[in-house]
Amino acid sequence: MTNTHPDWSGAIRDVADFPRPGIRFKDITPLLADAAGFRAAIAAMADPWRAAGVQAVLGVEARGFILGAALALELGAGFVPVRKPGKLPGATLVQEYALEYGSDRIEVCAGAIAPGTRVLLVDDVLATGGTLAAALLLAHRLEAEVLGAAVLVELDGLGGRQRWPGGLPLQATLVY
Repeated sequence: MTNTHPDWSGAIRDVADFPRPGIRFKDITPLLADAAGFRAAIAAMADPWRAAGVQAVLGVEARGFILGAALALELGAGFVPVRKPGKLPGATLVQEYALEYGSDRIEVCAGAIAPGTRVLLVDDVLATGGTLAAALLLAHRLEAEVLGAAVLVELDGLGGRQRWPGGLPLQATLVY
């Protein structure tokens, strides 16, 4: 389900040349500060997943934490943070990935969920798809049953959806 013009979409602002020249950053901070808009955005993100039996939401650092935790509460599910290296205690699983402006790594606590747990991956923006693809690989390494992924914003021209495996649902609430 994609809704390109919800009432709250104007609360997402463009920031030119951030974090590097040539990048147009989608800043969701104004949306997060608007209680009614934030609530409506989370409800819109949750709608396609309400009957899916989500048991845990894996939210990708950092804005995916905010959206993912709120979405987990909305869906009655647990929340698992997917973080940058060195931020989680104990044994972790690490995955490297490419960004549109470099590379990075993410990790999750080993054993964060039981094998077979029905999970939803959540991030704020789908751009080139590297972060979400890396989170998917981590979920598979946790032996999760991945139901799909939800993002607040998809940047249509950057090819992120093409990196997502066919047959696995990917829901974007806004598409630019």
